[in-house]
Amino acid sequence: MKTWIPDNRNFAYLTWSQVDALPREQTLLVLPTAAIEQHGHHLPLATDTLCNNLLLGHALALLPGEMHVYALPPVCYGKSNEHIGFPGTLSVSSSTFMAVLRDLGASIQAGGFQKLVLYNTHGGNTSLVDVMARDLRAEFGLRTFSLFGSPGATFDTVSAQERAYGFHAGEIETAFLLYGTPELVRQDRYSSNYIADVADPQPLKPEGSSANFAWLTRDIAASGVMGDPAAATAENGQRWVRESAARIAELLTAMYVFQPPSQA
Repeated sequence: MKTWIPDNRNFAYLTWSQVDALPREQTLLVLPTAAIEQHGHHLPLATDTLCNNLLLGHALALLPGEMHVYALPPVCYGKSNEHIGFPGTLSVSSSTFMAVLRDLGASIQAGGFQKLVLYNTHGGNTSLVDVMARDLRAEFGLRTFSLFGSPGATFDTVSAQERAYGFHAGEIETAFLLYGTPELVRQDRYSSNYIADVADPQPLKPEGSSANFAWLTRDIAASGVMGDPAAATAENGQRWVRESAARIAELLTAMYVFQPPSQA
């Protein structure tokens, strides 16, 4: 898998003796969570994992060298049952996904580390990551943080419709990969589908409201796309990656120095 993680920030590139020399109380470990799933006819199955690596790698490159912050190898497989039925989607159950995070948390705690970030870039994992952040804190005493997507990116040229309902393989993800891996984007295979219309508000939403309806991708889009990639450009992708990376770096710094309010 292509990576933008700097070598000196890649936990898996260390030897065990190098790991043993790390300051346990300070070191911040970042566990990426993503997916391998269909992204329409124009983007690769690894889109969520590639976007995660692209944003996190650029963010880690911005951190001061003296900060002990490392990226763990990603959990590439996520809860992707909304995309089951599309060839190539590799999904795990919610219980399996949470069990993997729980077992990795146990290994991290056994190694004496105290701070863990769950950095997620797949919508199907979001609620599970929130649950596991609390569970890892409760079971292992890990100071656990959750971080999602591309915080700080303005997406200033994205339409209201795309911003609201460009969930999957739309303009933003396509722009990221036009910048990061243009060779993997099939620009001749774009398609457009939306789950709802911002100009026609309904009482039930697909997500993010107090009353949602459950959906499967095949209910909406035969192509697997939820959004419209047509306006995506590499230039916007680069700008949004840089904006996101700067904000992620700020948040990782805040997590690195964080003390609970009761101990501050």
